Amino acid sequence: MSIPQSGGGPIEHYDQLVEFLSKGCKPKDQWRIGTEHEKFGYCQDSLRPLPYDGQRSIKAVLEGLRDRFDWSPVHEGEHIIGLTKDGANVSLEPGGQLELSGAPLENIHQTCDEVNHHLAEVKAVADHIGVKFIGLGAAPEWTHEEMPLMPKGRYKLMDAYMQKVGTHGTQMMRRTCTVQVNLDFGSEADMVQKLRVALALQPVATALFANSPFFEGQPNGHKSWRSRIWRSLDDARTGTLPWVFEDGMGFERWVEWVLDVPMYFVYRDGKYIDALGMSFRDFLKGELPALPGEKPLLSDWADHLTTVFPEARIKQFIEMRGADGGPWRRLCALPALWVGLMYDQAALDAAWDLCKGWSAEQREALRVAASVDGLQAKVDGIDMHDLAREVVAISEAGLKARARPGAGGLVGDETHFLNALKETVETGQTPADELLAHYNGDWDGDLKRIYAEYSY
Repeated sequence: MSIPQSGGGPIEHYDQLVEFLSKGCKPKDQWRIGTEHEKFGYCQDSLRPLPYDGQRSIKAVLEGLRDRFDWSPVHEGEHIIGLTKDGANVSLEPGGQLELSGAPLENIHQTCDEVNHHLAEVKAVADHIGVKFIGLGAAPEWTHEEMPLMPKGRYKLMDAYMQKVGTHGTQMMRRTCTVQVNLDFGSEADMVQKLRVALALQPVATALFANSPFFEGQPNGHKSWRSRIWRSLDDARTGTLPWVFEDGMGFERWVEWVLDVPMYFVYRDGKYIDALGMSFRDFLKGELPALPGEKPLLSDWADHLTTVFPEARIKQFIEMRGADGGPWRRLCALPALWVGLMYDQAALDAAWDLCKGWSAEQREALRVAASVDGLQAKVDGIDMHDLAREVVAISEAGLKARARPGAGGLVGDETHFLNALKETVETGQTPADELLAHYNGDWDGDLKRIYAEYSY
């Protein structure tokens, strides 16, 4: 989840909302890569999720990173709820999932170094206090009641609201983890093409990274239960957004949609003010019941943009949001996949050629099928395994065309970061398939084996 935004003066006219997004346009030589990933923490001896406070806790991990590795703390009231350093931040998801939001970096070599460095720091702190972390798309055993809600005002408001607008919202908040990448665009037209490719091909990422076949201690019938959860969260702010593929798509069309999404909150003086279900359009007119007579700041608009949750999302960059959290080596494969598709024009055009003929119904059916069947999904003659093979090949070509070597030129280009996905395509086995094979085979139905064998 995003941290509160700051800065920017009052919004005096509608065009500022569009201008805010269009300021994300950058020349190609300034395009960057921001990788985010979440993981579950648990007590090593009891295998129970971490509380916020205590000797073995989320707070202890944050304080350990602060004290041992010079991260600067972020507080909400008396609680430490995050860390910042060198353009990156560490934050908490609602159920205590620990998230790294990486700095904007130039290539996958750098972003993978960042991930590796972060996980090494987390492991050093965690080992010292008897804590472990595991990368999965959904909590394998823990119930809602066992996952404590973190002490952040935003989450307290969302937790109550989620139970009114969908059936899986609180599951998303407390018991899922993802890995995503944030990428830039050069113009409005570039944004539109990238967003369309991102939304259409997000099911491929869901299938390739499927890693949540268990929930509450048993198989759940899905390769990506995390993806299933998002389908029943809140129809007003999720989905594959069919209108993005219609004529007239641009920054203004995105603004219009976001304005119609009900609000969660307004952030003032370090506190979250309840604006649940209220209208940002009313806010623009100074008629928001939560703050009567007050008009929004640009930071309020930036905050509101973080409360929409489609499969790909526009802020001043594009977020790819379709993949389950997972094993260490796959945390670098996700940005590699999308950078290869998005940052080389020939690759982007090839990716669009793959999916431009699909209907809205086919795109949605692929989303559903990916969550259930992973690479074995089939929709109207579209074979997910074959599609994934083509997508990974296009991405590899895009990374080769980028030709970005590692430090000192001693490491090859970025294509080797796709190796985990190429292996998945070759074998047809996603992480979920591997987990289910263990569960039904050598684990003999003992899901607790997952902790020893799959923790970082």
